[in-house]
Amino acid sequence: MAAAVSPPSQPARRPRDAARTRTEILDVATEEFSRQGFAGARVDEIAARTHTTKRMIYYYFGSKEKLFTEVLERSYAVIREQERQLDVAHLDPVSAIRRLAELTFDHHEAHPDFIRLVSIENIHEAEHIAGSASLSSLSSPATEVIARILAAGREEGVFTADIDAVDLHAMISSFCFFRIANRHTFRTLFGRDLTAPDRRDHYRAMLGDMVIAHLTAENPRRP
Repeated sequence: MAAAVSPPSQPARRPRDAARTRTEILDVATEEFSRQGFAGARVDEIAARTHTTKRMIYYYFGSKEKLFTEVLERSYAVIREQERQLDVAHLDPVSAIRRLAELTFDHHEAHPDFIRLVSIENIHEAEHIAGSASLSSLSSPATEVIARILAAGREEGVFTADIDAVDLHAMISSFCFFRIANRHTFRTLFGRDLTAPDRRDHYRAMLGDMVIAHLTAENPRRP
């Protein structure tokens, strides 16, 4: 086990300064990891951009691996908090599912770094997530909301598809993730920009239409 890194010698700082430094390091680390990947990102570069030292980063985070894990934890926390705050109790099941799909669409579009970080973590077979106590045990609030909406929709006779909350979450996430992660190759191959501002409303509505069409189909599964 590596020895703990002692605090670098420097003038005493107030607690809020330490918190601000950690936040600045995480901000820059998010950019570096998402742009360069885990292997390509350099702690020296993160230190230089935050006007601190490599030793200070290791003091706060322990290692490059732990820094990357904390970057992932913070990135996932953003979408999880949005899911927790989503209020669809006043909506009918169809409108509620559409609103939840729109939340994922909006988040993925607004946080391209999150898409890149998840792609990088998949290259590493989720080893950092597996080693994170907070992430490995974290269930998505979205699946809990979806499960309630599906139950309500079936009770009302609106939803007929045999699909559970996790599969529906995957269906919604797949479209939203692909739209951001594959926008460059898709544009090059097909000449269409999936993130073009004048097509945004079209794709946002199309996502909801696809999900609702599947959930309300008379024969949602082939024999």
